[in-house]
Amino acid sequence: MAIEDNLDYIRKTYGVPAHRGGHVRYITTGKLGIIKGSSGPHVLVLLMGEQHAKPYHPTDLEYL
Repeated sequence: MAIEDNLDYIRKTYGVPAHRGGHVRYITTGKLGIIKGSSGPHVLVLLMGEQHAKPYHPTDLEYL
């Protein structure tokens, strides 16, 4: 499944506006990040100050 297909699935399933390049805040830590893609049902986010994108559950993010 293509990355954009996974993000479409995430948008429909969780009702979130997840798009590649979108800005988010990780609710637990308050860190800001950018959506880089998806991994299965998770959103891949590169948080500020980190070198690699990591998977996050779509509802653990605030979409800015």
